[in-house]
Amino acid sequence: MLETLNNFYRGKRVLVTGHTGFKGSWLCIFLKELGAEVIGYGLDPAGEKDNFVLAGLERKVVDIRGDIRDPEHLAKVFCEYRPEMVFHLAAQPLVRYSYEKPVETYMTNVMGTIHVMEAFRHCESARVGVFITTDKCYENKEQLWGYRETDPMGGYDPYSSSKGACELAISSWRRSFMNPENFTEHGKAIASARAGNVIGGGDWAKDRIIPDCIRALEAGHRIPIRNPKAVRPWQHVLEPLRGYLMLGKALWEDPVRYAEGWNFGPEYSSVLTVDEVVKRLIREYGRGEVEYLKQDHAPHEANLLMLDITKAYRELCWKPVLNIDQCMHLVADWYRRYAEEDVYNLCCEQLSSYCQRSSL
Repeated sequence: MLETLNNFYRGKRVLVTGHTGFKGSWLCIFLKELGAEVIGYGLDPAGEKDNFVLAGLERKVVDIRGDIRDPEHLAKVFCEYRPEMVFHLAAQPLVRYSYEKPVETYMTNVMGTIHVMEAFRHCESARVGVFITTDKCYENKEQLWGYRETDPMGGYDPYSSSKGACELAISSWRRSFMNPENFTEHGKAIASARAGNVIGGGDWAKDRIIPDCIRALEAGHRIPIRNPKAVRPWQHVLEPLRGYLMLGKALWEDPVRYAEGWNFGPEYSSVLTVDEVVKRLIREYGRGEVEYLKQDHAPHEANLLMLDITKAYRELCWKPVLNIDQCMHLVADWYRRYAEEDVYNLCCEQLSSYCQRSSL
């Protein structure tokens, strides 16, 4: 499917944490289509319409329900299934929810990540770990240029700051226990990956703009927008997932060179306001109206955030292949069709189309 991966994942045992979530379910499909043996570890799906449920992934991967806050269970899973590679996506991923449950957010995102790193480093079979954080891990000054991997970590809200703390923990564990300079002694390589606002079919999370749009459209209501002028780096879910997979392969082949932090964001032409993205979705979906909400006492959310992806382009030969209109077409297409079609096949169709477009 992807010539640049040269059948690399075929037959490899790959553990995906957060496999029942939006990004995790798409990554499982991607890996399955690449021929990997996929072991999933995560909480129960949030709802019956989640991509994981509709795609029937519980029958297509090793489906283990567990909490990354449970280090003993994690260690047993690593010991039993002996993964060679780990993609860590499990997280509390919502900004607004983090204001309601800040301690839970930190326990899940920071300590959960540390538990996964500990299970990884004590598992003899595990060689490569890709730990997913977010673009919000940076100390956001709402500057007009993108953040580079060397910029300081930070975060205003509990979610963003927890992800900044994750990055610091990953860096510490890498230097302290899996230092690339001593790779011949421990045989392990870990990297972190940061992506922008990821959108795509099968996302139903609360307080995310695309799921909010679809819920309103399906109910025949106006689409509520609370922060129309906020600027975000929008990208289809398959874009960063391809980056994660390319990074995993690079880590396996050259663990000393690639054990670092990496940005996987869209081109600047896809850095748009919430209002612009909603109007594009309405056009692709074929109907819908907008309602602008007053937010007099709303919690703080960033108005501007962008990533610099020069490093991934130069070092991994990765770059986004979809413009914002192509991205929105795939998103609207999934939500128009999911109720009447086999969702796994629908996802595979979109994955195949994406790979052909990228000439991979």
